[in-house]
Amino acid sequence: MAVQTTSDRPRKLAGYDFYHQILGSPKLIVAPMVDQSELAWRILSRRYGAQLCYTPMINAKMFSPPSAHAYRAQAFNTSCLEEGSNTHDRPLIVQFCANNPSQLLTSALAVQDHCDAVDINLGCPQDIARKGHYGSFLMDEWELIHDLINILHENLSVPVTAKFRIFPSIEKTVAYAKMLESAGAQILTCHGRLRTQRGQNTGLADWAHIKAVKEAVQVPVFANGNILFHEDVAKCLKETGVDGVMSAEGQLYNPALFAPASSGNLSSTLTGAHPPHADLALEYLAIVKSLKTPTSTSAVKGHLFKIMHPALSRETDLRERLRRIRGSNVIEEYIEVAKEMKERMERDAAEVMKGGRKTDDLITIEPTTGLRVLPHWLSQPYFRPLKSPTEASKRPSSPIPTSHEDVKRARLSGQSAARDIDISL
Repeated sequence: MAVQTTSDRPRKLAGYDFYHQILGSPKLIVAPMVDQSELAWRILSRRYGAQLCYTPMINAKMFSPPSAHAYRAQAFNTSCLEEGSNTHDRPLIVQFCANNPSQLLTSALAVQDHCDAVDINLGCPQDIARKGHYGSFLMDEWELIHDLINILHENLSVPVTAKFRIFPSIEKTVAYAKMLESAGAQILTCHGRLRTQRGQNTGLADWAHIKAVKEAVQVPVFANGNILFHEDVAKCLKETGVDGVMSAEGQLYNPALFAPASSGNLSSTLTGAHPPHADLALEYLAIVKSLKTPTSTSAVKGHLFKIMHPALSRETDLRERLRRIRGSNVIEEYIEVAKEMKERMERDAAEVMKGGRKTDDLITIEPTTGLRVLPHWLSQPYFRPLKSPTEASKRPSSPIPTSHEDVKRARLSGQSAARDIDISL
C-alpha cells in the first residue's frame, strides 16, 4: 500500500499545539465505550458540558477490508453527513483496536477526514480482547505497539493518540508511557487500573501512577478512573496535574456529570448537576429520533437501563417493559416507558419534597462504601460493593484524599451491573 511521506502533506499540529488549537483545551472528556459512546450519546454529552468525545472502539481488522460496507456503516457512518461532522460531532477522536499496522493504517485513513485524531486502544481487558489479541493484551509487545502508533504518526493528516492501562510498578508504567510518546502519540490517556482490574475486581484506579506519567512526558495527559461525582473532576486535576479528565461509567449513569449545579440547585453539598433521570432519558431519545444516522437498539436500551437505574429497581413493571421491547417501533415504545417513569418520579418527588424539604435532607450514605445515595428520581452514579469490602482498599498508592467519603470510596468494586461487560476501555 502506498503511503504519504511527511513532505507530501501540510504540517499537522502536535502535542500541546494540537490540544489547544484544534481540540480547544478540553478538560472534560467522554471515554470510548463499547456500544455506548455513539453519536446520539455524544450529542447529549456535549449539551451537559463534555468538551471532547471519543467514538466506541472500532476493530481495524473488521473495518479495513474494502468490502466491509456493513461494518463500516455500523461502526462509523459518514454517509448521513452527521457522524464526525463539524456541526454535530466535534471535537472527536475515533478509536481503533488493532494488532496489524497495515490494517490499522487502512482503517485510520478512511476516517481521518471526519475526526480530529485517531486513538489506539491499548487498554481493553476483556476476554474478547485476549482472543483477538488487542487492547491491554498487547502491553508486553512494545515493539508492535511502537509500530502501530508510528505508522499512523508518519502517515495520517491528523494526530495519533493512545489510551492505556498501568503496570503494577510506577517505573514500568512511566517507561511504557514514554515509549508511547516516542512512537508518536500526541496525547496519552492513562487509565489507572491494571489489566486484571475488571468486572467484579474493578476496584480503584491509581492516581499516583497517572501523576507519575504526567510528570514524565511532554505531551498532554488525560486521566481515566474514579470519577463518580462532579467534584471528583477537580480532585483528580489537583491530585494528578493532568490536562483533562475522562469518564466512562460515571458519565453513563449521569450524562450531566460534567455540568455544574444550576442556580436553583436544592443541595448545598452537590457541586454538579443531577437532573431527573427520566428527563435525561427523554432528551436522549429525542436526539436519537432526530438523527438520520441510525442508533443501534442495543445502545439505546443499554443507555435507558443505566440512566433510569435509580428507579428501575422500584418500578419493576417498567423495567420488565423495557426489557421486553422488540420490533420495528422500539424508539416510540421506549419513549412511552420514559414518559411513564417521568410521571411516577414527579409524583414521588412532589410527595417527598412537600413541606419545603431540600435534596440534602434526602441524601443517605450507603453503609459499605460511604458514598452518597440521592433521591431515586435523580440521576446519580451506580456502584456495587465488593463481597469483601476491605480488599480494594489494600493498594498502598491510592492518591485519594482521606476524608470519610474518600476513604470509603476505596472499597468500591466495579460499577457495571452483573449483566454488563466492563465498558471502561
